[in-house]
Amino acid sequence: MNKLIIAEKPSVALRVALSLGDTQPKRYNVNGVGYFEVDNGMDTLFIVAAAGHLFTLQQKDKEKKELPIFDIEWIPSYKANESSYFTKKYLDTISEISRKCTFFINACDYDLEGTVIGTNILKLVLNNDVNAALKNERIGRMRFSTTTKPDLVNAYEKIETFDFSNFYAGEARHMLDWMWGINLSRALMNSLFSIGIRKVLSIGRVQGPTLAVLAKREVEIKNFVSKPLWKLLIKVDKLELENKRGSIFDKKEAEEAFNKTSKGKAVVMELDIKEELHAPFPPFDLTSLQLEASRVFRLDPSRTLKIAQTLYERSYISYPRTSSQKLPYTLNLKKILSDIAKNEKYKDSANALIQNNRVRPHEGAKQDEAHPAIYPTGELPKKLSAEEEKLYDLIVKRFLACFAEYSKGEKTSIMIGVDGEEYAAVGEIIKERGWIAIYEPYYKPKELEIPKLEKGKEVKIDDIVMNEGKTEPPNRYGKAGLISLLEKKNLGTKATRASIIDTLFDRGYITNSRIEVTGFGMSVYNALNSYCNEILDEEMTRKLEEDMEKVAKGELDEQRIINEGKEVISKIIDDFKKNGKEIGQALAEGLKESEKSNILGKCNKCGGDLIMRRSKIGKAFVGCASWPKCNNTYPLPQYAKIIPLNKICEKCGTPKVKVFSKGKVFEMCLDTNCETKKNWGAKKDDKNAQAIKANNMTATPGISKDNIEKDIKSENKEKIKKTRIPKKTTKKQTKKKIKSVKKEDKTSNDSLLGA
Repeated sequence: MNKLIIAEKPSVALRVALSLGDTQPKRYNVNGVGYFEVDNGMDTLFIVAAAGHLFTLQQKDKEKKELPIFDIEWIPSYKANESSYFTKKYLDTISEISRKCTFFINACDYDLEGTVIGTNILKLVLNNDVNAALKNERIGRMRFSTTTKPDLVNAYEKIETFDFSNFYAGEARHMLDWMWGINLSRALMNSLFSIGIRKVLSIGRVQGPTLAVLAKREVEIKNFVSKPLWKLLIKVDKLELENKRGSIFDKKEAEEAFNKTSKGKAVVMELDIKEELHAPFPPFDLTSLQLEASRVFRLDPSRTLKIAQTLYERSYISYPRTSSQKLPYTLNLKKILSDIAKNEKYKDSANALIQNNRVRPHEGAKQDEAHPAIYPTGELPKKLSAEEEKLYDLIVKRFLACFAEYSKGEKTSIMIGVDGEEYAAVGEIIKERGWIAIYEPYYKPKELEIPKLEKGKEVKIDDIVMNEGKTEPPNRYGKAGLISLLEKKNLGTKATRASIIDTLFDRGYITNSRIEVTGFGMSVYNALNSYCNEILDEEMTRKLEEDMEKVAKGELDEQRIINEGKEVISKIIDDFKKNGKEIGQALAEGLKESEKSNILGKCNKCGGDLIMRRSKIGKAFVGCASWPKCNNTYPLPQYAKIIPLNKICEKCGTPKVKVFSKGKVFEMCLDTNCETKKNWGAKKDDKNAQAIKANNMTATPGISKDNIEKDIKSENKEKIKKTRIPKKTTKKQTKKKIKSVKKEDKTSNDSLLGA
């Protein structure tokens, strides 16, 4: 029997081909796309790659402008977007090979997205219609969590029945996100257009509640009123103890306590020493991996996911898009430990675990029915990049540590009384490191040794301090912390949360590494909150997420939650129609305020305003507000907070700014060729040189002045470059296609999507 196996990406297709054949796979090429043919002794297997989503949703009647729009259908991605034209050859190849086959297997990632990708392809090749229902007994599903040979062979030998419920849930998510994104984003833009302003805006099903979370925190910070406070500390035998009252908000009360402490006798009232056991951290799920990589490497969560996906496709780790902290025994954990022991870097730790028969992991509470926690497969990595090496090391050490013994500490609590005032301290020293020895250097416990003073004895106070401080506003979220919060609130999915936050950055709603809502972002939030707050409603979004989980479990009908979503969207669109101009005015005011806060100074070429901007690829830079009449531009440090100083550089005449980046604070002018920067980079200990290097300023290609101008001027050239014109296309057709790409940029449906 001839069988067609559809993998999600070419790299995985190769792994499948190498794993399932009795002989070396044969590689063929059709339309410039490779596929594999192998014989497993019983059947001939044809393995093809999907290269991600080959289909997308699109409005049926493109002429219809009236909102809401619900009449949509699946179409090939290359027909919807010029930049996706390369996917045509993958679809053509799969269609051609499918004619030889009588049984079809979806081997895409075992999650909702992978199921949608594979199912849509099968609907086309079996029904010749991607919008038709898939009802065929000649289909199966491969389910695997690693791309190693044993797992792939096992998945093929135990082919499961087709996961229709996952498809229905995934399709419902796509449709609701499309309807939500297109209708509400267009409604937002129409509101601005009604008062004569054109600007690309978007709001999505999860974007709205996420923006609301951040905006509410921004309001808390803005409205926070700081109060003075005092804290009393004493030092005894080099140990610092704090008054048990904690923060004292009455200065007179603090002074009275200080005076009593100054005059009284200090006596050890309590001294408690006990052994503390500390369990290992559980193995990683995706969110905890993103949090830890952000903490120890300062890696962006989106980047962490991308690196982890590469490691998975190369068979070095298990599937990363998991919410599980469980490692079932069926994974053959002892064998994985044995395989890891073959790696020189980890052999001592792995062998010690095996010799002590420590093959049961300490697990976390979170579960995922589709995949286990992230774990190393044991395959020896080859040619890893620096980032891949770091993330792989983190995953391996976390995995090994969860098998190790608890660490043991000696915890000491002490309380000293001084004339009715009580001062306390708690410290711990690690006696047996256990799992900590394996997980170093990624975790170092804070140790504090408490002197062994005798209970009931008088002690000498070496110093008394009354520190004055003030209450602090709530902290802003970092990106990784926000992802963790969204998970707790059940907003978005493990695979989409990072990209949703990225979209908020791209739209200019939020900025900075410690996330701050921009003036424009606040105006979007305020307008939506005033006139159609359903867009910001956490409960409604959370209910949709829960309903989609029920669809995936076969407990709820797909069409029912789509219809419920349509009802909500229709109501919101009615609100927009009633209050369109008011919403537009609110957004316009926010735009004005945002532009004012982005002005750094005057252009030294034309006298216009120099404004902080972002290029089409997301890089921060300074441009003249008079563009295109004036093309004056300057680079900026990336991922930094920039504050105008309202000063002009005496040497070059450009505005000066203060830069807050990666723990560094420095001042600079905008001109990279200014005389004041001639020694930057000359010495290793030069702080400014460190700042430039850290922020990819002048030395790194990609944000030079020339490249910034290219970012602004050549977006259309990039589109042409990405467009793949079929070889058989005539010159006339080619010119026509390029001409269409060069037209004024219009926001495609896809650019408005995103939850």
